[in-house]
Amino acid sequence: MTSTSGAAFGASAITETTDTAETTETTEIAEIAEISRPLSPKDASPALLTVRDVSRRYRSAGSSLFSPAREVTALDGVSLAVGAGERVGVVGESGSGKSTLARILLALDQPDAGEVRFGPEQRRVRAGSARRTRWFRSRVQLVPQDPAGSFNPRLPVAVSIAEPLHCLGVDVDRDRRVAEVLTAVGLDESVAERYPHEFSGGQRQRLAIARALTPGPDLLVADEPMSALDVSTRVRITELLRRLSEEHALGLVLISHDLGVVRALCERVLILRDGRVVEEGTTAEVFETPAQPYTARLVTAVPRLPTTEPDDPGVRPDGTEASRPLAEETGGATP
Repeated sequence: MTSTSGAAFGASAITETTDTAETTETTEIAEIAEISRPLSPKDASPALLTVRDVSRRYRSAGSSLFSPAREVTALDGVSLAVGAGERVGVVGESGSGKSTLARILLALDQPDAGEVRFGPEQRRVRAGSARRTRWFRSRVQLVPQDPAGSFNPRLPVAVSIAEPLHCLGVDVDRDRRVAEVLTAVGLDESVAERYPHEFSGGQRQRLAIARALTPGPDLLVADEPMSALDVSTRVRITELLRRLSEEHALGLVLISHDLGVVRALCERVLILRDGRVVEEGTTAEVFETPAQPYTARLVTAVPRLPTTEPDDPGVRPDGTEASRPLAEETGGATP
């Protein structure tokens, strides 16, 4: 069976070949509650990713050698819907269940209850073997928190960027594809032969985004992608993700404890507390008129993220960070 990936970046179609023994499971798209979103063109879009009443519990060791194990609820009835090209933030303190939700969204963990469905056909997503999840991994990719730790320091970055093509069996000109995604994230294709240590933190995050884009996904799951970046670099990466989402109808789930980044980038937001969604709505509604005291306390501590011009990539074509002021709010800071 052959399937064609989404038309991201205007590149030639990418064909993925999967095992012919793998059967296709389809189901009718379930009814999803209508959600008011700020961008009207996306209001009519069906859900790309649907999470329904997902729960996950773990058994944790007792406080001493002889004490019994206890059950910890990481997620309790969490639901979420993300449309094509929509940017949704998932916010919560440490221990709120963000990382567990990220693992389930990436099919790295299986929920104890509930389900995850993906695509226009709303196909059921289950954690499993590489063969079983190949169709899903070609369409959903991770942007990691630590890009430096996700690249092999002994290999040129081109090899790491092209790795998803090899792992997923994508039949495409790899050198050409690497050049395309480097250009898409604002780097010159000539940097492909450099090694990870030759790049700054902001450049490495761009490389991590480029690798996630390589198989032509429909959705990115970004797990704290800016926590290690300084303010001015964070602004540039925020604008890069916004541009990619808007130009290529690329969905984004941003998992973060940083409400400033979420406010600057996302259209909708979910607030997690102790594994439950305590508040959900458009970013403007949640930040300006929070309905829950817990959300209000989080919002009062939110720093405002300065912004750049939308067409300012903040990086020179040769891959070096631009050393120029972004906006008055940055105080002239550079990466």
